[in-house]
Amino acid sequence: MRRPAKNPPAKSSFAKRRSPKPRAAAAPPPAARPYHHGDLRRVLIEAAMQLVGEGGPDAVSVREAARRAGVSPGAPFRHFPSRDALMNAVAVEAQRRFRAEIEAALASAAPGDPLGRFRCLGIAYLRWAMRNPTHFEIISSRRFFDHDRSAEVSSDNAELIALTARTLADAHSAGQLGAHDLKQVQIAGRALVYGFARMHIDGHLPRWGVSDAEAEAMAASIVDLFIAGIARRAPAAKR
Repeated sequence: MRRPAKNPPAKSSFAKRRSPKPRAAAAPPPAARPYHHGDLRRVLIEAAMQLVGEGGPDAVSVREAARRAGVSPGAPFRHFPSRDALMNAVAVEAQRRFRAEIEAALASAAPGDPLGRFRCLGIAYLRWAMRNPTHFEIISSRRFFDHDRSAEVSSDNAELIALTARTLADAHSAGQLGAHDLKQVQIAGRALVYGFARMHIDGHLPRWGVSDAEAEAMAASIVDLFIAGIARRAPAAKR
């Protein structure tokens, strides 16, 4: 007698429809990191100052300053919408450094000696101009920068002129100057240092037998020569 066939065991519904393993949630794409460069404006000015130092004022562009700063070409325009705006900031920075050089020199001058302070002022002017010729050109030549367009640079330059005038007035009051028109002395002194700085920048000094290595010593010598010319001479001793 045949045994009845056994029905195969029914598969559970779980076996029929096995749920897929849950996938790990995909990591969200990294959020765009905001650009952070500290003071971007300052970095751009420093980059432009380097460009001036390497290739003169004509080497400056907003795009190249951005490349030096490591930012996109459009990033600087929040701070400097044009090359003129960037050059204005460069002039302000150059003037600040020039002023710092003069103030450091005056801080080391002997107190109670205004004519000595005047000498320090002249030598500091020449030293900074000769060591930073392209930056000096920006703040001294209207070919690259017009003071009338920058109240900050114009005001600072006016303060330096006034400082020179006060120093000469103090020297006159202290009896250190001969009988000179102070305005003429001030303009003559400015012409002297500016002219010598231009001779150095334009490469004329070697034709006068002054090498680059001798230029700063010669600058101090001509300031001393000028000082000797305006100083009050001691009365000749009676024989």
